Amino acid sequence: MRPETGRIDRNGRHRTDWMALLSGLLFVAAGIVFISRPGIEPLIMLPLILGGLGLAGLVSILARAFRR
Repeated sequence: MRPETGRIDRNGRHRTDWMALLSGLLFVAAGIVFISRPGIEPLIMLPLILGGLGLAGLVSILARAFRR
């Protein structure tokens, strides 16, 4: 698979980097949960974060496939 050459589409608009956007939102949400509920176990959050990163990767792959 060849890398993307640029982040600007044919209309001159910047493309959305879905992996970065969703990963950032996931970590912000995880931080809010850890601050608001300090008693939560990290072993409970770890599968949720890994699952969320997997979902973000899937959305990123699908978005790239639909762009072409």
